[in-house]
Amino acid sequence: MKEKFSLLKGKTSSVLKSVRTSRFGAWIPTNQEIKSAVKHMTAKETATLGIFTLIFIFGAISIISKINDKYLVEVPAPGGEFSEGVVGPPRFINPLLASSDADRDLVSLIYSGLMRVNNSGELVTDLAESYQISDDKKNYIFKLKQNIYWHDGKPVTADDVVYTINTAKDPNLKSPRRANWEGVTIEKLDNSTIQFTLKQPYSSFLDNTTMGIMPKHVWQGAEIAMFPFSEYNLQPIGSGPYKIFSLKTKSSGVPDYYDLKSFKDFSLGRPLIDYIRIKFYADEASLVGDYKNGTIEAMGLISPDNASDIKEIGSSLVVTSILPRVFAIFLNQNQSPALSELGVRLALNTAMDRDEIIKKVLGGYGTAALGPIPPNQMATNETASDEKQGIDKLATARNLLKKAGWKINPATKLWEKKNSKKVVVQLKISLATADVPQLKETAAIVKAQWEKLGIPTEVKVYEIGDLNQNIIRPRKYEALFFGEIIGRNLDLFPFWHSSQRNDPGLNISLYANSKVDKLLESARTEMDADNRASIYKKFQDEIAKDMPAIFLYSPHFIYVTPQKIKNIHLAPLTTSSERFADVYDWYINTDKIWKIFLKK
Repeated sequence: MKEKFSLLKGKTSSVLKSVRTSRFGAWIPTNQEIKSAVKHMTAKETATLGIFTLIFIFGAISIISKINDKYLVEVPAPGGEFSEGVVGPPRFINPLLASSDADRDLVSLIYSGLMRVNNSGELVTDLAESYQISDDKKNYIFKLKQNIYWHDGKPVTADDVVYTINTAKDPNLKSPRRANWEGVTIEKLDNSTIQFTLKQPYSSFLDNTTMGIMPKHVWQGAEIAMFPFSEYNLQPIGSGPYKIFSLKTKSSGVPDYYDLKSFKDFSLGRPLIDYIRIKFYADEASLVGDYKNGTIEAMGLISPDNASDIKEIGSSLVVTSILPRVFAIFLNQNQSPALSELGVRLALNTAMDRDEIIKKVLGGYGTAALGPIPPNQMATNETASDEKQGIDKLATARNLLKKAGWKINPATKLWEKKNSKKVVVQLKISLATADVPQLKETAAIVKAQWEKLGIPTEVKVYEIGDLNQNIIRPRKYEALFFGEIIGRNLDLFPFWHSSQRNDPGLNISLYANSKVDKLLESARTEMDADNRASIYKKFQDEIAKDMPAIFLYSPHFIYVTPQKIKNIHLAPLTTSSERFADVYDWYINTDKIWKIFLKK
């Protein structure tokens, strides 16, 4: 033992003679001295050193990992692809002619407007860098961004904007967008500046500028009569977030699918997802079938039944948004003496169980509409409804009829009363609707609810073209179950102003109220959002007092996507194609970076 101690003491002495002192006063061995010490270690000492070394390494890794977890953040990264199915093939991938869901979906992906809707439902600049509105609200000056390009590499200029708007206004084209530009003139001020002049202020004008702009150099050679037949309706060149990479057609020549590639020069930045495939189907059954077998990964505009079924698939994400549409029973008081009485209209509304309709027909994918303004819009519907928990709807409705002078005839079992001419009027209702499954199912529930109240209701179902042409246009109905597409920026003038009672106006309740007329006229020209909301609140109160329609529900847009796609936020949609409004911000891939490198 002494010999070992002496040997160790000797070695230690030699080591101590050669150590250096650091500037901090610590004794620091040289590399040679460390090697020498390790070389003379026993097996037990070497094992002990190894264990401590491993502990040190794992401890360091753990500390570094915790530091990374604390200071690294996950961020979107470029790359990835997904496929989506749509019912029906495209025909006009053209902002001025698009009429089908497939048309509008592809237009939304391929074209850009001066303005664009973001994921909050707000308007933001797209091709435009900025805009100015004159004090009288009649002139709008737009300045285009610098370095914006078409998919073929040509620059976007003011000439393209002027060409697009003037073409949309051409009556020979019969563009569905023409009405948005009536009374509007456009002038090129310079190569990147355009001025719009309105005949009178219009609060929703900016929404019109989301319409896709078309390349003049591509289309200017096409005569208006030949527009629908141009190859560019199926091989479009736009300036939007995605451009056509390839097109696969069926043997009939009809498009089977488009592969789209992210556009590096998109005005709001290159989209993060590299490729999107849009595939077309003849019907919803084949669409859903291909979704279930993995041929496609996303789909929209599906029925509530299919949405409920797909919710069970683990990789699926069902995203919904309230559509700015109101389905209601519009009452034509000119065709029915009974419906001309306020007490009857109030009773019909009180007896309505909207929850039953939403549950049985919409599978829960709907929201009760208690007034003419969709539930997700600026005004509230609280005053338009007497819906209260726990009330006996039928008993309350019967009391309203009795209060209005109606009595049950013991013989006929019908509500009856004598009118001013002492003529007995029986309370019966004829309800017209379209031959559409959802509408027919709803009409059947309405019939059952009203008949519980003791009001015989006959449901008449018409093919949609026949309904429009022979029933709605001549206003030949007592009650009509139909839907109105309100749009993002409320403009209820076409639906409720007395000047719109006759075809082609959309006031299908034939409603006339001078106070409402003035409110609607004011709302159309009021630019301040809060003031417009106040005007529409008063408008809705007036509608609630008169009850010219029984408002039922606003449906939800149902979008099924794979969970791998991140950052999907469906703002209030006007059309289903607006789900792609912020597609450039969607992402699949991610990366991790230190927080200090995040852009602020």
